[in-house]
Amino acid sequence: MAGEELNRPPSLPPYTEMIFAAIDALKEKEGVTESSISNYIESTCGYLPDEHTTILTENLNKLVENGELMLLNNSYTRADISTTAKRGRGRPPKAKDPAAETRVPAQAQAQAETEGQPGSEVKRGRGRPKKDPNAPPSAKKVKVATVPTPPSKTGRPRGRPRKVQPELTGVEAN
Repeated sequence: MAGEELNRPPSLPPYTEMIFAAIDALKEKEGVTESSISNYIESTCGYLPDEHTTILTENLNKLVENGELMLLNNSYTRADISTTAKRGRGRPPKAKDPAAETRVPAQAQAQAETEGQPGSEVKRGRGRPKKDPNAPPSAKKVKVATVPTPPSKTGRPRGRPRKVQPELTGVEAN
C-alpha cells in the first residue's frame, strides 16, 4: 500500500477516511453497498487512480477484519460498540469461575476426602464416580427361588391372555 500512497495526488485523503465519510453521508437502515460507496467517492473526489475499485475493496476488507466495519448482506455499516453480537442457537455457556481453574490433583483430592480436614471441601465432579481399581471384587448376588403363584379361583392365569394365530381353513401349505 506504500506504492499506492506515492502514486496518489497530495489532495486525496486516505481511503479509510473517504469510506467512513461515504457511510456517514449515505446512512441507511441496512447499510451501504460497495458500489454506492464507490460512486460517492468518485463524485466527491476529483481525481482517482485507475485501480480505485481494487484499492477500495482491499480497504473495505481490512476495515471489516479490524472490526471497524460490519458486513451484513453485502452492505457495510459502522461497527457499534453498544450493539452486541448475535449469539448462536442453544444455551449459552456458563461463565468460567476463576477458582475452578485451580483444580486439585486426583491423589490430593482422595487424601483430603479420607482425612476429612475441616475447611477443605472438595467439589465432586459430574457424573458417576469411577470405580476404585484397588477395591476387592463385590460378592455375587444369589437369586432366591420364587414360589410360583397359584392360579386364581377361576383357573385362569393373571394378566392379558396371549394372542393366538387363527388357523386358515381351506388353504394348503406348500
